[in-house]
Amino acid sequence: MPDDTEVHRFPFGPSAGLEVHPLWAKIRREEPVARVRLPYGGEGWLVTRYDDMKQALSDPRLSRAAAVGREDVPRTTPRPAQPSALLSMDPPEHTRLRLLISRAFTGRRVEQLRPRAQEIVEAHLEQIERSGPPADLVRGFALPLPVTLICEMLGVPPEDQHRFREFADVMLSTTAYTEEQVVDARARLAGYLAELVALRRAHPTDDLLGALVAARDDEDRLSEEELIDIGITLLIAGHETTASELSNFIYVLLTEPGHWEALRARPELIPGAVEELLRHVQLSTGGNNPRVATEDVRLGDVTVSAGEAVIVFAQSANRDEAVFDHPDELDFTRHPNHHLAFGYGTHYCLGAQLGRMELQVALAALLRRFPSLRLGVPVEELPWKSGLLVRAPESLPVEW
Repeated sequence: MPDDTEVHRFPFGPSAGLEVHPLWAKIRREEPVARVRLPYGGEGWLVTRYDDMKQALSDPRLSRAAAVGREDVPRTTPRPAQPSALLSMDPPEHTRLRLLISRAFTGRRVEQLRPRAQEIVEAHLEQIERSGPPADLVRGFALPLPVTLICEMLGVPPEDQHRFREFADVMLSTTAYTEEQVVDARARLAGYLAELVALRRAHPTDDLLGALVAARDDEDRLSEEELIDIGITLLIAGHETTASELSNFIYVLLTEPGHWEALRARPELIPGAVEELLRHVQLSTGGNNPRVATEDVRLGDVTVSAGEAVIVFAQSANRDEAVFDHPDELDFTRHPNHHLAFGYGTHYCLGAQLGRMELQVALAALLRRFPSLRLGVPVEELPWKSGLLVRAPESLPVEW
């Protein structure tokens, strides 16, 4: 690295709210692969442009596994990346485990779940309407849909679903919880999943967790630790990101003039609106899932040396002026819309189709049942999550 390379302190600005810091656009123009210093672990290279991000996410020389357990890898969390069945593996190990669960998330299987998603949504909206305004759309609507679906897919009993919700925010924290609390939350969730695994060994089931137990016991296709890790990953990722995105989408639609009314008048735009909101909304606070170069790699005008870390940020790539016309504007008719909200390459989000379906069903039902929906508090009084890897309102009070 040249001695005169400027080092930026990352992340930029506060982690609450959805405003995009102006430094992102400046760096994309002037320094698309920028040297940054994160709160923990030191310095690395931040990739901000669309094409560079696609290269970084598909280049086998940039390894997730090589980042595991290293104190010097830049990150926003106090604890270094730990071994994970999916997020911290490279092929062929990652491919082996991904194939075990990918059949549960195909487009065909997801469409079979759409009627059940509709039932869950309508039941919660019915309760909200019966109780009357004001209502909190985070606890009463955005969270229950993905929680219920992923629990049903895995086979978590309804009476136990609350047992892991409390662990999610802890395990996704940057500074909101201590390292000891994060370790404890993961251990407790792993212990609960071990209980479910033991039940399936005694009484086999045809849910996703039952299938993983069979793959472990009958086919020896994964280890016991990998089985538990997959369950943790699916439970946490399968509800927190979708719940946060749904809360964010509703917030954007209610606060940016004309968009709620546009979808209310033309509900056929909802699938395109979901894609555009996925592109537009800044969900991540950044810095998670770094990759380490196993040999020198050229990214844009920068050579990343072997051993150095690379951080990609989809929300910046999704505002790349070279790819998206008027990238800071919401356009529900944008086509094509090849955003990178679900990643790219080997680690492309397994639950992308499920998340899309849940968001489409939820927004369509909400618009239909509450056409006059509005925020129940001034925008400046809305509470936001802080110290976590995701941005979203803590609560979303609404009236109608």
